[in-house]
Formats: sequence, structure tokens, C-alpha cells
Amino acid sequence: MPRATRSEFLYGRNAVIEALRGARTHQKLYVADGAERQERVETLLADARTAKVPTIRLRVTELERLAGSVNRQGVVLETSGYPYVSLSTILENPQRRPIVILDHVQDPQNLGTLFRTAEAIGVAGFILPDRRAASVTPAVVNASAGAVEHLAVAQVTNLSRAAEASKEAGYWITAMESSPQAHTLFTADIPEPTALLIGSEGRGIGSALIAHCDAFVDLPMNGRIESLNAAVAGSIALYELLRRRTCQS
Repeated sequence: MPRATRSEFLYGRNAVIEALRGARTHQKLYVADGAERQERVETLLADARTAKVPTIRLRVTELERLAGSVNRQGVVLETSGYPYVSLSTILENPQRRPIVILDHVQDPQNLGTLFRTAEAIGVAGFILPDRRAASVTPAVVNASAGAVEHLAVAQVTNLSRAAEASKEAGYWITAMESSPQAHTLFTADIPEPTALLIGSEGRGIGSALIAHCDAFVDLPMNGRIESLNAAVAGSIALYELLRRRTCQS
């Protein structure tokens, strides 16, 4: 079941705008003195009025006490914790859109980038481990430009069991993993509906999850570097899935 979380302070204009349009319960919007005259902040204030969120103007130093030394862009939203969903909510999507399983991705920027790409192509949701991995923090919300506020994200205690449940729900698991059995992403036979499995930075995909995979894909590398980070490689794979679904429709 989704876990209840405490209040958070989100920052960054795009992140706050999308949060105001999302599913959280908001307490207050804090705006730096003078920032309200900027066009993007005017849009944000209008959304806050629509959502009936009280707005408080503060000095920049007071905003820093709320959100810390980050690029706040003059706005901080006090809101409820991220509304994680159950695994079944993601697996029961009727359109059988792709889902993403992340095996202990730890970098907030990588996670935020994947969320942003995934929301843009319309994935059904993400499955994350609840330990030793990045979760949906304010830094991740900001890195995703607020896109994660419109995604379904489940945290699970056991990724292997979640993979088994995904297969029982009819999903085929496609791993992004360089291995002898891997085929190039752009020519590989990727079964539908697809659960795209992306490994952690450095370690890759754990052996317990490899056992559940139906297909393995990798990216052609014609330059001198040997690999791309999880966010870049995952984003390319997600758009390839979108391309295939678009061609089939």
C-alpha cells in the first residue's frame, strides 16, 4: 500500500506550477518579494488562487530557511508528501501503456530526467524499490520540472516480486543491459505490453531481476565512450517504445 509521508517544501517555478495542478494537498505558497511581477510567477499565482492556496510574500533569506540553499526561483510550496500509488494501480491500466521498473537508481537528477521523459511519452507508471534508491524528493520533483506530479509511482519492498506481478498482469520485461543475449534497441523484437527495466548507475541490473527478463536490449556505441548514464539511455529507449506504438496505430 502507498505510504503516508510528511509535508514537504517544493521549489522551482515549473515544479510548483505542476504540483499545484497535481494530486497533493497544499498548505501555503511562499513567494519572494518582487518575484510576483514576473510572467511565470503570475501564472503560478493564478493557479494558487484557483486551488485556493494561501500566498505569503517573504524575503529571499526567509525562503532559504524553508527550502535550503537551492535554486528556488523565488517560489516555495508547502505541500503534502508525494502521493505514491499501489503496484496494482499501475498494472491495471486498461491501455496497456509501457511501465518502467528501476533497479536502485540513486541519482536524483537521473531519476528526475527519466520522470520527465516518461511523462512526455505517456507511460503508465514507475516501480521503484523503497530502500537504497532515490525516491520522489523535492530535488527530484525539481529535476523533473514537475512532471512526476502527473505520474503514477509505486514503491515496493521487493523488486523481484513486483517483476513477477508485472508478468502475471501480462507485461513482458525488457531489460536495458549489455549482455551476450542483448539486441540493438532499434532492431530488437520488443514484446508488448512492455515493462522497461533500467539498472542502477554502475551496478546495472541485479541477477535476481535478470532471471525475470524476456528480452535484452542495448544501444549502439560508435564513439570512444562505452556507455550512457541511466537517464540518457532510458530516455532513448522510452522514445523508441513511443515510436513503435505510434507506427502501429
